Amino acid sequence: MIRTENLSKIFKVAEVETKALKEINIAVEQGEFVAVMGPSGCGKSTLLNILGMLDVPTHGSYWFKGRNVALLGDYQRTQLRKGKIGFVFQSFNLIDELTIYENIELPLVYMKLKGAQRKQLVNQALERMRISHRRNNFPVQLSGGQQQRAAIARAVVANPELILADEPTGNLDSVNGGEVMNLFAELNADGTTIIMVTHSPTDADKANRIVQLFDGLVLSENMRKAI
Repeated sequence: MIRTENLSKIFKVAEVETKALKEINIAVEQGEFVAVMGPSGCGKSTLLNILGMLDVPTHGSYWFKGRNVALLGDYQRTQLRKGKIGFVFQSFNLIDELTIYENIELPLVYMKLKGAQRKQLVNQALERMRISHRRNNFPVQLSGGQQQRAAIARAVVANPELILADEPTGNLDSVNGGEVMNLFAELNADGTTIIMVTHSPTDADKANRIVQLFDGLVLSENMRKAI
């Protein structure tokens, strides 16, 4: 599904040049659950942004389902990403002015699906994440754990093939964090590919494979269990 070849990312500010990623070579197969670990500033989020087509590499190639994303323009990347990749962030990124139902529905609106189909998919996502009773609430009325469930529902509502998660339990206590990780494990068991950035060894234990980054380099890859 995913393959990078000598993937590098350089940020330049004035005369200062920072090499965030240095010739990264990784591959992720359909159905894998990969945890990306490493200290702050090692390039984890930069890598996730490139894999999610929110950013482009400075050098090297990124292949997604047989297409070299590094060669695509903004519009082409957006079209390729739409409906295929779901995002889950540490800060939830829910829109305060929208209800939970409307937040989850938003990706489907962008995909221009008809109302009846949107309703069916949103209801399925609400039930899957066990927050149907919160459909008409606003994000501020939910606990942190419930907000992250809503964020995951938004990420999976279009049945994407890949979920990218950046510290998904970082703002949650251990109980809610454990519940979120169990949801990821269920999604992966159903066939969804997941790449998750995390500092937590406990969260990483849910993954099939752990990729360790340090100073923009891949230090190691450890296979934990069969897919």
